[in-house]
Amino acid sequence: MERALKHKYSVGEIVYFTASNVSRPAASGTYQVVRLLPTDGDDCQYRIKSSTEAFERVAKESQLVLS
Repeated sequence: MERALKHKYSVGEIVYFTASNVSRPAASGTYQVVRLLPTDGDDCQYRIKSSTEAFERVAKESQLVLS
């Protein structure tokens, strides 16, 4: 039986995003959680938004820490 993963962060929380150089280059920094997304394997995903950017990003929980 597969165990459903629970998101660690909630919509509206401020988190620090650490960019992974392996995938797309991204700006590390402070972001707000905008939406909870389905898991990707064994990692929860989030849609995050920086006040300094006009667009949202998708981040894995392993790339985030509470700000």
